[in-house]
Amino acid sequence: MKKGIFITMEGPEGAGKTTIIGMLAQKLLAEGYQVLQTREPGGIEIAEQIRSVILDKKNTQMDPRTEALLYAAARRQHLVEKVLPALEKGFIVLCDRFIDSSLAYQGYARGLGIDEVFAINRFAIEGMMPELTIYFDIEPEAGLERINRHKDREVNRLDLEDLQFHHKVREGYDQLINQYSDRIYKIDASMPVEQVLKETENKLKEIIHQKK
Repeated sequence: MKKGIFITMEGPEGAGKTTIIGMLAQKLLAEGYQVLQTREPGGIEIAEQIRSVILDKKNTQMDPRTEALLYAAARRQHLVEKVLPALEKGFIVLCDRFIDSSLAYQGYARGLGIDEVFAINRFAIEGMMPELTIYFDIEPEAGLERINRHKDREVNRLDLEDLQFHHKVREGYDQLINQYSDRIYKIDASMPVEQVLKETENKLKEIIHQKK
């Protein structure tokens, strides 16, 4: 491959995407691929500092527009400092969340408007979109139950939102899937982890082979 491949993973809270990304990255590395595993918000020092503000459980009074702007700021820094350099070197970049999270959470669930939040992020990403976005779908009740079972998982401010909010997040993702069906691939995250991993790997390999 002459150029890298940018793959993003999305899903509501407790969908298991972070687990799948880690397993997939290890599998690809073992097969000899150059892989960068990263996350949003975060991935580099400045963005991790912003993440700590956004997800701090004490910051329950944060204004939705402030939240959207902070995500966009973290996204910009992460993109220019980590993602773009890796893509230039030919890496497969697996990113835990990207612009679709902002569109679903702040744009739809917070009621700011998907187009309005997209406008903020256009400035941040300068047209840089993933070749493929894999969306791990799960019922909000099941996702939150998973979180409660895994006590070692980071519990953040978004996890404290009521069930209605999480249902709206899922509705937002459904709208994005319909709008960007050529880019977003939906996987049933309620399946056993081995099946989710296999389907994710198969879809990713399609993109890898197309780029060769």
